[in-house]
Amino acid sequence: MQQNYKSVEASQVVISELMLPSHSNFNGKIHGGYILSLLDQIAFACASKHSRAYCVTASVDTVDFLRPIEIGELVTMKASVNYVGRSSMVIGIRVESENIQTGDIKHCNSSYFTMVAKDKDGNSIEVPGLVLKSDDEIRRFAKSIKRKKMKDFRVKEFHETDFASEKYLHILEDHKAKIEMHS
Repeated sequence: MQQNYKSVEASQVVISELMLPSHSNFNGKIHGGYILSLLDQIAFACASKHSRAYCVTASVDTVDFLRPIEIGELVTMKASVNYVGRSSMVIGIRVESENIQTGDIKHCNSSYFTMVAKDKDGNSIEVPGLVLKSDDEIRRFAKSIKRKKMKDFRVKEFHETDFASEKYLHILEDHKAKIEMHS
């Protein structure tokens, strides 16, 4: 079978939306849940564009809320495929907000969504490979590989049937945890 490849830019997606009072939380800032919804939408669009298939969210590995977004700011989300596996893709998303009166732009959020391509019956399908054309694209791909390996290690290390809490009590000493285990 011949493997097909696509460039990163072939599936990049950019969306912008004006933040309205209806998007705000009780503190007058844009609600994080609303931003998460937009992140999921753009991740879907980017993954579907790359795979030319319906995609589902498999996991959200990181969502870093760096700065609050204000009502009236223009939010721009930029998504690109950072990594591809057999049927999965890691979509990196950068969120910026712009004060449209001053032109000031701030980086508000970065996140990584793992999306899986599906056929009409819901089975995972193979996705195109990724052509890497820059140091940034190579860095993002390699970083995704490292992130996946670390996640796999954490899952294995902290599997509930093999976990021995006594091996980890020492790392809790400097944290706000009080151990009261009863036999």
